[in-house]
Formats: sequence, C-alpha cells, structure tokens
Amino acid sequence: MSSTPEAKLRIADPLRPGFAALAGLFLGLALLKFGNPALLDHLVQRPREYVEFVIQPWPLAWGYSLLGLVALLGLVAADWRLPRPRWLVFLPLAWLAWQFLAATRTIDARLTAVTLPYFAATVAGFYLGLFALAPSPRMSIFWAALIGCFSAVLILGFQQHFGGLEEVRKAIYAQPDWQQLPADYLKRLANNRIFATLLYPNALAGVILLLLPALAAALWQLAGRLAAWPRRALVGVLVAAGLACLYWTKSKAGWLIALGLGLVWFLRLPVTRKVKLALAGLALVAGLTGFALRFAGYFERGATSASARLEYWRAGWQTACARPVFGAGPGTFAASYRAIKPPGAEMAMLTHNDYLQQASDSGFPGAAIYLAFVGGSLLVLRHRAGTQPLTFAMWLGLLGWAVQSLVEFGLYVPAVGWAAFWFLGWLWGVTGEAPVAKDKHAGSPAALSRQG
Repeated sequence: MSSTPEAKLRIADPLRPGFAALAGLFLGLALLKFGNPALLDHLVQRPREYVEFVIQPWPLAWGYSLLGLVALLGLVAADWRLPRPRWLVFLPLAWLAWQFLAATRTIDARLTAVTLPYFAATVAGFYLGLFALAPSPRMSIFWAALIGCFSAVLILGFQQHFGGLEEVRKAIYAQPDWQQLPADYLKRLANNRIFATLLYPNALAGVILLLLPALAAALWQLAGRLAAWPRRALVGVLVAAGLACLYWTKSKAGWLIALGLGLVWFLRLPVTRKVKLALAGLALVAGLTGFALRFAGYFERGATSASARLEYWRAGWQTACARPVFGAGPGTFAASYRAIKPPGAEMAMLTHNDYLQQASDSGFPGAAIYLAFVGGSLLVLRHRAGTQPLTFAMWLGLLGWAVQSLVEFGLYVPAVGWAAFWFLGWLWGVTGEAPVAKDKHAGSPAALSRQG
C-alpha cells in the first residue's frame, strides 16, 4: 500500500515546505560563500577559525556536501511529472552527458576534473528545482532566506563603496610582501569597483541582474499584510539598493542589460501603445546618454577590457574550429589559450562568453545543446510566465543572465550558475504543462501567487 501514488503523495507533501526552506538557505549560502569560479577553487583555503568561517569563501567540496543533503530530501519530496516539451527538459542531461564524453579527449585532465562535478551539481539543481521545489505549496521561507542573503551581499557592497575598499587597501599595502599577492586581486582592489562576496565586479552585476527582479516580486508578496505605502517602501529600498550596487560595479554590460530589462518590463505595463513608445524612447535616450557620460574615460583609454574579450573570443573560436566535435575538454580554455595567445596578451581562465566556451571546451555539439536549452527555455517560458508578477520577474532575471553570458562567465560561478539553473527548473515546474495533472491548479501561476 505504501507504494501507491496516493501514499507517496502523503509522504512527500509535508516534506516540501522543509525542502523549499533548505533550498533557499543553500542558494543563499551560495551567494555568500561560493562566489569564485569553480576553476579557481584550488585557491580557496579551508577556514580553520570561526572568524575565517564567517568571512572567507568556502571550498566547493562543502557546497557539494550541502547540495547532497538538500538532494536527499528533494528525492523524497519530488513530484516526478514532466512538463512539455519533454525534449527541452531533458537537454541539461544531454549536455552533461556530452561533457563527460568530451572529457575523454581533454587536453588538461586537472581542469576537467574540477569542471565535471561542478556541472553535475549545476544540472542537479535544475532537476531539484523542477521536481522538488516547484511542487512546494509554501515558498515563504525559501524567498525569505534568499532575500536575506541577497540583502547581506548588497550591504557588503555598500560597505565597500563607503570606505571598505579603502580600509582593505591600507591593510594590504601595510604588509611587507603585498606585491606577492595575485595580480588580479591587487587590480580589483585598486579600481574602486565593488564586488561584495563575488570574485569580481561583473560577477556581482550578474547576481543582481539575475536575482533582483524575482526577489523584488517575492518581497512584494511576502509583505502582503502591510499597508500599501510601507509595502512599496520596503520593495523600493531593495530595488534601489540593488541598482546602486549595480551602478557601483561599473559594469558596462550590466548597465546596458539592466536598461534593456527595464524596457522589457515597461512595455508590458497596461498603458497605451503611444505612451509606451514615447516613455520607452525617453528612457532609452536617457540611459544611453548616462552610459556614454559614465564610461567616457573608459572608451578614451581604448576600451581595454573589450579588446581583451575580443582576443579571448578569437582564441575560443579558433579552438572550437580546430576541435569541432569534442573541443579541448570541459574547463580547459586556459590550457588552449595559453598555447595560442599573442605575446603580451593578458592570460584568462575563461572565455568570457559561456556559449563560445561550450564550443571551445566541448565542441559544437556541446555548444548547440547548451544554447538550445537556454534559448528554448526562455522562448517557451516567456509565454507560460503569463502576467503573474513573480513568474514574469523570474523570467526577466533569467533573460538578463542569458544575455550577460554573451560577455561573461556566470555559468562557471556557483553563486550565479546554480541560482540560474534552480530558477530555470522551478519556472519550468510552476508554468509547465504536465501530461498528467491530478490537481491542475497546484502549479499554476494563479496558485503561485498565493504561495507568498
């Protein structure tokens, strides 16, 4: 009798709110403690004292252990119904299988050995979001935990902007051997761009683009019992703090993507078409003018970071063309780039383009599978997200992540990549059309609006 579907539902239903709470804590901890790319995990020292435990990043092995505990509960709480089209939902598994196949031809076994378990954890997050998180009837603790940790990231960003970076610089420069520290770290300290708990400023910009829309919508739902003005003020503070930190990252792509996301959001408002076009045009002109003024000095200096990215992309494409089927091996861009980079060019661990990196590391088949999954998911889920604020906001954040992936490596940063795949799985689950639906309203956007 215990094996009947009804019995399984009776066991799973009480566990789902607990799983949602653990999932929120896990993703929140990822923001605070796993902000370095997986390929740089060897540089993360294991904390030995309480202060180090609180302040320092954690090694990825700890993240895998935490994910394993969350996954154990998720397996029990899961509802295994698949949304349609099923082939799109299976693409992450196909992509991961191709990564393992490409690993057999890797040019650097050490880099690939670091990348494969990270990719496996990332794909696991997608299916946990789909099968275990989406069916949860109560998501309040999930959103509260994620909003709290995201707020902590923003608070640290404010602290860095208002004197924190200067204090760190003084402490570092007071050490007799500070010149021996990694050049990237010293450069990051010297340019006054905030990065909070992430590796560098553009990664923080990626976190804000991905999470801020959904967390603002979730906070609006959580604050539903407040009066109108306190509720608006609470959400307004979160949005203003997020946009301020995005501005202080000085991320050029982040600025333009945020402007684009704002226009997408604005164009769905219930106002006349003429008003939409007029105000959207004004906002676009103002945003681009502000961008030109803000980064005029950068372009006068020759846009060095853009030039460096072009060199990385050229090398990635060259590697993909030389190894079109299996690539150089998952995570091996640094090894392939080191062999072909021009003399004097800056070294890089990643291509700064997640889609091109797939082609470089796992051939054109790996890139095609990954692009089909991300692009196909955004196309399908845009129509299913509907008019509900939370589902649309999450889709909007995922769109920002996908666009930034053209110029950054968010996939390889756990704080970004894990959250994106969990969100993709959750959005598929709550908006998908399941072939068998005993409770057709359980995962609908209408029911979702009651979960806050």
